[in-house]
Amino acid sequence: RITDILQVFAFDLLVNTYGNIPYSQALNNTIPFPKYDDAKTVTLDLLHRLDTCIAGLSGTSAGAFVGSEGADLIYGADVSKWIKFAATLQLKIGIRIAGVDATDASTAITNAVKTGVFSSNADNASLPYDPSSPNNSNPIWNALILSGRHDFVPADLLVKTMVKWNDPRVPLYFTMYNGGYSGGTPGLANGWTKSSYFTPVIQTPDYPGVLLTYWQAEFWLAEAVERGISVGGTAQSHYNNAITASIEFWGGSAGDAATYLAQPSVNYATATGPWQEKLGYQEWIADYNMNWDSWTVIRRLGYPDIDVVSPPVGAKGNFPLRFTYPSNESASNSVNWKAAVTALPGGQDVVSAKLFWEP
Repeated sequence: RITDILQVFAFDLLVNTYGNIPYSQALNNTIPFPKYDDAKTVTLDLLHRLDTCIAGLSGTSAGAFVGSEGADLIYGADVSKWIKFAATLQLKIGIRIAGVDATDASTAITNAVKTGVFSSNADNASLPYDPSSPNNSNPIWNALILSGRHDFVPADLLVKTMVKWNDPRVPLYFTMYNGGYSGGTPGLANGWTKSSYFTPVIQTPDYPGVLLTYWQAEFWLAEAVERGISVGGTAQSHYNNAITASIEFWGGSAGDAATYLAQPSVNYATATGPWQEKLGYQEWIADYNMNWDSWTVIRRLGYPDIDVVSPPVGAKGNFPLRFTYPSNESASNSVNWKAAVTALPGGQDVVSAKLFWEP
């Protein structure tokens, strides 16, 4: 069941990156050219698989990967943690489809809450990297240190937004530059000597990759409340819990979080904009170092609206809504690839084609 949960996690990333994907015929060595399945059909099946996994693990007294507990690099053979992981993943998928399928979303979200989602940072799922092997070490270390490149820098929009709101995570995320904090301009050649850089903590070869977190669960619960789904608590209480958890994860204190949340520009009751803007900006900030998730926040909620507030210099189009299919698919699985492209809005394999859940 645990292996299946991780497979659901992987397929969820794929289907929400590309759209229709090989699924029902995937991973079958007797079918070298698998068909592409409808993205919504895949998503609903992933939710069903999580129900099955949770039911299969509930009441289990044995540990994960019995006899080789060291093989469970995420939770060290704690089945109860895996049940929470599966429920939180169910919450994540349910929230993503809530704007287009309220019935299935509500069922998934309420089932997840009933099972029990992440309730503290102790539940966070992280994958440790192997510092002795470049192929298995922290990819940020590979990109910033091993490669010898220094042209990856924080984007100015993120840095300026956090500075404007006196975010206590600023010195935890970034180094100072010329006595302050600044980022690079998207679309231009930026060097690390021209702006703030990433703090050393994420640049070590063994820094773990974060897969799923408590603060994300709290943001999604806040959104569920706003969407009228019964999950308990208020949007503000979940919002406060999420931001506090993120600040504490990065080394800040509960007092830092309280001071931050007391500001009228941050307080949920007084911050400007609709709930999508309040949650979107704060979840985007909290998902630092979880770039797929921050990309998805923007695609789902529309905030921050990159096309308006920070369009890259020389951009050839608007903010990308998906990845194009890998080039080897058109060469090796051309018949099914063509069918998948035809099914995309507009019938072209472009980054501007909307996925089924995107507004």
